[in-house]
Amino acid sequence: MKHLQWLLATACMLAVCLSVSAQSGKKVKSISPEKWVKSKVWSEGLKAKPHSSTNLAEFKAQYEANPEQWKAAFRWLASHDLTTIEKGKHPIEGTSLVVSVEDSKNEPLEKRTSESHRKHIDLQYVVKGTERFALLDHESSKANCEYSEKKDVIHYDFDPEKLPLSTLFPVSFSCSSRPTGILQR
Repeated sequence: MKHLQWLLATACMLAVCLSVSAQSGKKVKSISPEKWVKSKVWSEGLKAKPHSSTNLAEFKAQYEANPEQWKAAFRWLASHDLTTIEKGKHPIEGTSLVVSVEDSKNEPLEKRTSESHRKHIDLQYVVKGTERFALLDHESSKANCEYSEKKDVIHYDFDPEKLPLSTLFPVSFSCSSRPTGILQR
């Protein structure tokens, strides 16, 4: 299963600060996150949509805080033949974005690990085949290690029965955690 994992190298806290300072200038007519996503002004020609579990208000806020990074990511996805890209990490020129191409087999949910980040945003896009994604229920999941500042990652133990599953592209912000590569039932 080939899928791309995006590591958008922008701290969530920094993005929130940038978003607030950008709003303190000119008043711009704002549309709801739902209308904004539906309008596809963010897509740069990419024919995909976020899964219903994506926090659309957070997606819109992050996009508006860092539009050039997001435009570059979606433009890159829309303009490349994603089935021909070699496995491994590929920087997107002129940005701090890195494309991580993986080709792996899905496993039962019980065998998958989960992770979240504080400084990066994951945008995962399935190129070929089917992969399921899930967002953790934070009430029943628990961290099973210390947060690694160097790797910007923390892993969790979770209850598989409490996970909503998705096959569309999810956008995982620092406030969400997810296992990926889940076997279709």
